[in-house]
Amino acid sequence: MLRRKTLRLPRHPASVGLARYRVRQHLAAWGHATGDEITERVVLLASELAANVVRHGPIMEREFEMAVTARADGSCFIAVSDESPDNPVLHEPPTGEDERGRGLHLVDQLAQNWGVRHRGRQGKTVWAVVRHTRPHGAVQTPQTRQHR
Repeated sequence: MLRRKTLRLPRHPASVGLARYRVRQHLAAWGHATGDEITERVVLLASELAANVVRHGPIMEREFEMAVTARADGSCFIAVSDESPDNPVLHEPPTGEDERGRGLHLVDQLAQNWGVRHRGRQGKTVWAVVRHTRPHGAVQTPQTRQHR
């Protein structure tokens, strides 16, 4: 089964928290428990991707779109679309005292895959896929631990 929810959010700092809340709410309705690994990863990705649009999106853009999809295999797909044609830039890792610049690094660490899909004059969509790092109920040992 595939479940998808699309949200239109104002390009405002309050939308970051609202995105986290709504994504968590939809995942819970679809059977993903609060506090489980995949839920927490998807919620954090939603927050970071929304924050990037709020911080770096086009000044005249009033809204952006976020979509979250729960897939039959247990993975989740999250996508955030804005009207900017500019690719997000993964800069050097921030130092401990930097207050900004961590968003795409978190996306890169939390998602198994992520990328950008250009939509012509409608801007771009930044997407990420999150899968369970281990089969449900499996115990992780040093021999089964996955490395990226």
